[in-house]
Order: sequence, then structure tokens, then C-alpha cells
Amino acid sequence: MKILAIESSCDETAVAIVEDGTKMHSNIIATQIAEHRLYGGVVPEIASRRHCENIVGVTDEALRAAKMTLDDIDAIAVTYAPGLIGALLVGVNFAKGLSLSTGKPLIPVHHIRSHIAANYLEYKELKPPFLCLVVSGGHTHIIEVKSHTEFKVIGRTRDDAAGEAFDKAARAMGYPYPGGIEIDKAAVLGNPLAYKLPRPRVEGSEYDMSFSGLKTAVLNLLHNSEQKGIEVNKVDLSASFQLAVCDILSDKLMLAAKNFGYTNIVVAGGVCANSGIRKRLSDECAKRGYKLYLPPLKYCGDNAAMVGSQAYFEYLSGNIASLDLNAISTLPIG
Repeated sequence: MKILAIESSCDETAVAIVEDGTKMHSNIIATQIAEHRLYGGVVPEIASRRHCENIVGVTDEALRAAKMTLDDIDAIAVTYAPGLIGALLVGVNFAKGLSLSTGKPLIPVHHIRSHIAANYLEYKELKPPFLCLVVSGGHTHIIEVKSHTEFKVIGRTRDDAAGEAFDKAARAMGYPYPGGIEIDKAAVLGNPLAYKLPRPRVEGSEYDMSFSGLKTAVLNLLHNSEQKGIEVNKVDLSASFQLAVCDILSDKLMLAAKNFGYTNIVVAGGVCANSGIRKRLSDECAKRGYKLYLPPLKYCGDNAAMVGSQAYFEYLSGNIASLDLNAISTLPIG
């Protein structure tokens, strides 16, 4: 089954063609990073307008790259939630138009589900159940993946997502957007023990996380140092911040794996491209004899191939949308 999938939940206009959930024929992405860098972050209105401008061309390119036409496609899939509402609406309405004009079924896909499914493209043998850490700019969850379409959240951030904390701390340190990448580059060269930063805990919830306090600690350190005329070593602060994030994510994930009895551990989301997080989780899983699945870097950020992968399993479960499908900015994975 060949699915044309559309992703427009934030600032990437992406279209892919995926067969049977695991075989990618094309995966085209039009990025807006350079433009949003001028403003220090994603500007929702600009993102929506660029999606309108890019989506037809990206779709044409995805079909050309796959050497297919719409006649070869069996279904249309689209990310409908969660995300920036204006950006989502562009993809949803375009997908509905394609579905109506071609008579192909329309498959709605949840953005976090598709991040998890990115691993199916790389690891054909991977099948639920398993434990998954989803860590991205807007989401940080520990999820029991019971089947391809059944999910249970057992831990989540109570405030900032890990990626959001990376970007806000990076902005305070003077790095350009997207700042998480800059912190990762600097952290490799720095001393992670140079600055003592907190590892916030959520009282009464052993699997939940909090990154707001960590971010605030960095902002306060920078502000107090500036007032006192003390120079801050940004490279060392980057390394210390990244270590703190790695500690929080790793400790919670390993605790959940132990208590829930999982030995297959999956990681997903844009922040799992971070080299420190990848190494830390690899080391911790190796110590315990766990099998770790890390998506290749090309599938970490937002892309449409992951949407096409999850869409296949949604279709098999009977999740087909009518033409009154709407975009939703906030929606639990379940």
C-alpha cells in the first residue's frame, strides 16, 4: 500500500511516499529555518504562509522523486494534531483536497505517533510492545507503545519540553536559532562539571519531568554574572546544561524501563539528534542489556516519511477520516 503523506505541523513543509509502513520511496522537506532565525524562533503566521507557498511544489517533487503519479497512490495521510494551528490547517486542507479530487481515503495522523513510527522505517524488525522516550521541541513523554495504535503515557514534562528548554537557554547564552544544535556543538568542547545546575523533580510522580527550573537556573546564572561583572564560559555552561538534561531524561527512562519490565527501548523526536543524549542513552542501555533503537538523524526532525509510516498502521486499524477532518493544536496521543 502506497501512501502520500503530508507534514506541516510547525515550520517544515514535507511530503513523502511510503509503502506498507516501512519502505520510503521519497521524502521531500522544505525548511524555513533560515527565515525564522531572523526572529529568534518560529513565527506562526510566517510559517503558515510559507506552507501555502511550498506545499504544491513539495508534493510534485515527492511524486517525481518516487517516479510515481497520483494514480499510483492508494491513500492520502496528513498530520492533523498537535502543532501550530495555522500551519496544520494548510496541510489538512491540502490533503482533503487531494482526497476529494482523487477519491483516495484520507488518513489522520497524530504528530507524536508519527515520531515514534520513524523508527519503523529504519528497523524493519521493530514491533510493539516497547517503551519509548519522545523528546522534541514541544513534547517530552515516556510512552508505553502497546501496539502500533495503542499508547499509554506514563511520564511527561510538567512545564517546558526538553527542546524548548534547550532553545531558551541557548537564546540566553547568545546562540542563534535553533539553539539546541549550538549547545550540542559547544558541549563537546566544554567541561560538564564546571557549573552546578539543578535536576528538578516532580513531587509524587516518579516518571514526570520538569525543565523550567533548569532553564531558569541558567538564566539566573547569566543575569547574576553580568551584574557582578563575572565572565561566563559559554562552552562550559553548554556542557553543564546538556549533562543536566541527559541526567533527567536518562534517569526517568531507565527507572520506567526497570519498573515496567521493558528491555526494548525506543527514542524519537527532534531532540534525540543531540549527540550527548544519544551517547548517554546508548551507554545506559548497554549497561543493563537493553536493546536501544535510535532513529537516524534524517528521521529525527519533522518529516513526512514518519507520517506515512504511522498512517499505514492507522489505516489497518480502520482510522479513516471524513472530509470534515479539522486541525487540532493540542491533543493527547491516546
